[in-house]
Amino acid sequence: MALDNPLISVIIPIYNAEQYLGQCLDSVKGQTYRNLEIICLNDGSTDNSLEIMRKHAAQDERIRVIDKRNQGYGASCNRGLDEAHGTYISIVEPDDWLEPRMYEDMLAFANQFEEPIDIIKTAYWRIWLPDTPKQRKLNCSYKDRIHPPAQPFAIKDAAHLLCHHPSIWSAIYRRGFLEQRGIRFKEIPGAGWADNPFLVETLCQTDRIVYLDNAYYCYREETPEKSKAFAQRSTLLPLERWNDMMDVLERLQVTDPAILRAHNSRGFTYLSGIIEEVDLSHDDVREAAAHMFERMDADLVFSDPEISPGCKRMFAELRGLLCPRIDKMAYLRGLVSQGVYNLKNTGVSNTFFATSNYLKKRKKRTGGR
Repeated sequence: MALDNPLISVIIPIYNAEQYLGQCLDSVKGQTYRNLEIICLNDGSTDNSLEIMRKHAAQDERIRVIDKRNQGYGASCNRGLDEAHGTYISIVEPDDWLEPRMYEDMLAFANQFEEPIDIIKTAYWRIWLPDTPKQRKLNCSYKDRIHPPAQPFAIKDAAHLLCHHPSIWSAIYRRGFLEQRGIRFKEIPGAGWADNPFLVETLCQTDRIVYLDNAYYCYREETPEKSKAFAQRSTLLPLERWNDMMDVLERLQVTDPAILRAHNSRGFTYLSGIIEEVDLSHDDVREAAAHMFERMDADLVFSDPEISPGCKRMFAELRGLLCPRIDKMAYLRGLVSQGVYNLKNTGVSNTFFATSNYLKKRKKRTGGR
């Protein structure tokens, strides 16, 4: 079902983003695809963000500024959904930017298919160590890895997308699909990782997803210092969002092993990131980890060659289960395969950095097991 010139509603939730907002808005305004409505939602900023929005709105009639009290990322995105008129919805974060052909190429790709497309997903660029002398532009961790047997597809045929950063902004969504399914953002104070449940709400409710393996969205990653500060300040938030995602999967009655394995993998990734900075011996961390593990299918965990032996032993201990014999060679083969992929995907220096960082923190990431 080709659409000649559909309107795209670009929703930008903004809180204290003055340092990067001009670059972000310029990149949206500069898209080669012009039929956009750009909805800037000022979420109670206390810096000059509102002034920057209004300046850009005065220069481009496609920009609409909504000034609202601070409610958080999820509530701001929901307000944007309420205000949107477009055939498609795009979410853009105010500290990121877009390459010029993003929307044009996504729509051209979707128009190759006769049936309406609910989600057009792409790769993205990681901006590693942003705003430092070492800044680099790297491929995302699922680039060249998404190969569904046919397009459009259901997520069970490309479940690898569920293992990685939610990157909900590297896609556009058919507004009618979101409305028909009643898909909204969880309204959590602050940023709150509200993108996590939105990821599974969208990808798990349609079989009309298409994937374009080109990168356009430029995502500023957190520096290691900021990630460490977040882990110490909001220690359990990642596991809270994992549980929210599991709630969605259970509500949707998702039983596909590939999807559940991917969600298990996310859980181990989140927990490992926490216990790198906050020891598993802390009662609240241990309790939250045990609760998450109770919601995982033990057979899927123990049979998954991509979960490390240390993580499996940690899982067994916290579940009070006897850990079965672990095939370490299968895991090592996976590590070698991952290393080869990283060399191709991000280059020698970044692979060396990632590998040395992994080895340095390996025991800590598994609670010393």
